[in-house]
Amino acid sequence: MESSSGPALNDCLKLLRGERDEQRLAGLLLATKFCNGEDKDSVVKVYSAVGDRFLDRLLMTGMGKGEAGAKVVEDREAYLKLAITVLAAFCRVPEIAYSKEMVSKVPVVVEIISKSQDPLILEECYEFLLLVAGASENGIIIFYKPGVLEMLAPHIAGLNDGSRALELVMKLLQIVLNKLPVGSLDSECISGLSSLVVSIARQFGVLHNALKFDALHLLTFLLSSKSTLLHGALVSMPGWSAYIRAGILEILQNRVVSAEKLQALLLAESVMSVIGEHWLLEQSKLYDVHDTLPVDKNLLLVLESARVEVAVILNELAYLKYEASDSSTASAEATSLKRQNLAISYSLIEKIIKLISNVSDSEGLPIKENTITKVINGLNETINLVLDFLQDSKDHGQRRGDDLLASVRLVGSYLAETPFACKEKAQGLLEFMFSVEGEDESSPFHSVCFLLPMLCQITMEIDGCEVLASFGGHTTVIECLVKMILQHGASVEDTDLALLACETIINFLIKRKDLAIKLGGSQLVHLLRALALWTEGWNDPSIVMMAAGICTLAFDSTSEGFLLKCSDFDSNILESLAQLIARSLKQEELSNPTIGQLDLHQIIQDGYSQWVDRFPHVRNVVEQALST
Repeated sequence: MESSSGPALNDCLKLLRGERDEQRLAGLLLATKFCNGEDKDSVVKVYSAVGDRFLDRLLMTGMGKGEAGAKVVEDREAYLKLAITVLAAFCRVPEIAYSKEMVSKVPVVVEIISKSQDPLILEECYEFLLLVAGASENGIIIFYKPGVLEMLAPHIAGLNDGSRALELVMKLLQIVLNKLPVGSLDSECISGLSSLVVSIARQFGVLHNALKFDALHLLTFLLSSKSTLLHGALVSMPGWSAYIRAGILEILQNRVVSAEKLQALLLAESVMSVIGEHWLLEQSKLYDVHDTLPVDKNLLLVLESARVEVAVILNELAYLKYEASDSSTASAEATSLKRQNLAISYSLIEKIIKLISNVSDSEGLPIKENTITKVINGLNETINLVLDFLQDSKDHGQRRGDDLLASVRLVGSYLAETPFACKEKAQGLLEFMFSVEGEDESSPFHSVCFLLPMLCQITMEIDGCEVLASFGGHTTVIECLVKMILQHGASVEDTDLALLACETIINFLIKRKDLAIKLGGSQLVHLLRALALWTEGWNDPSIVMMAAGICTLAFDSTSEGFLLKCSDFDSNILESLAQLIARSLKQEELSNPTIGQLDLHQIIQDGYSQWVDRFPHVRNVVEQALST
């Protein structure tokens, strides 16, 4: 565009201030020839001369919403193009783009995008939206209004690879979504946001240029959010996850920087969190995506990518923590970033562990048996690396850190499925893993919780109990269960986790005589008090039978008289436990019992007969309950 001269600008301003619309239109046409963002003063003068009311009328006429004669109808497209062109030109001046008048036009321009097919109009529209959004907070917030993103989203999916409009919209979305309060949006806004995910996902799947990575970052931001409303809306929407899978696999197959691969892995983990681990083994035919991989290769590619990242990050973390001499803020920030990246790869590997476990238990394998073997071999190798990392931390006297806690969690997840994998190394580190603390913990707790799925497996055998007893791990598990219950009372936050602790304790108590180990009096009292609190008013057979099983086995090593002499134990607790034993022994409590519940019922019956004479009050309560 040419720079303006004084006489030309004056002529333009005179026309814009004219009384007739024809004069103003002529003035606007003249203005488009010399107004540009570099000559801000001229643009501001033109904008002031034309006035916002005339711009609104021109925009409405171009959209077919104003009063119009035959001539106006014929020229409607030209009016629309002129209106959008001058709006974009005006907004190249930040002070104008910032104005409430321009912000108020955002929904109107989005509506134009949703209906227009003219590529030039679309480009100008997206430029206008980008300039307004980049100028002020209000220019961003307007996009969160109900219906705005919903109108915009469908059009984005159809933009052509390489078009300027697509480049502009990616920049626009980066600005708009960067400050989006995803977790606090209402259902109306979530509808538009979920439609936006679908559109961006399609572009992510089909793009073959740098914009693919922009789409990757946008999707990662949205899907890694903790918005249950957004996740719930996406579950019922078809297609989007297949495009994301195609986009992720293309990135992982090609030579891209590690940071982008990590983003792709985070996106994969996020999608699996939304719709389930099975997503990785799905295969959908997409008309606009070619060269898709078989599901076996999909799985192996994602796993191998995550494994490589884990190996590299563990090595870098070990160096930064134990060998590097630099202890600057930059070094601390680098360590923190690597811990975050490690958590991403760990979480993805955990989901693959769960996926393989589910696949192995199901009929009709969706993947080949030799693929499962390759996955297990790869997982064994990675778990060995993680155990080496933990051993290194132990050798350096380091037991605190979120990276260590995450490592314990991954080991616990895998060994829960294959408890005898890496057996010697894992059992040698068990005491250390029990001592690991997260950054925000004052004492070990979560590390024990993460190991419970494995512990309830290994304590089914006497040698597993011996390993646990060798460092007092059985008392730590009891303390862990007590803490879970005392933190939340009868409504334990994670019932499944509490039941795993119960199962581990029962396994240990059953074998206690072979181990020649007794529970301390105070510890026994704390456990019984917690069980009384937990089961008060509960009718869940799993909880009742587990708690009663522990109570029965614990009573075998004490007496009613001893317990009532303890300062932390009273007749109310004894009454609660007596009611618990009575409920567990009543056959009608076990409608459609599981095999585990039947086993517990037998344990309770056998145990009760052995100690009943030492617990007269419990006997009275049980006999009264069984007679009614």
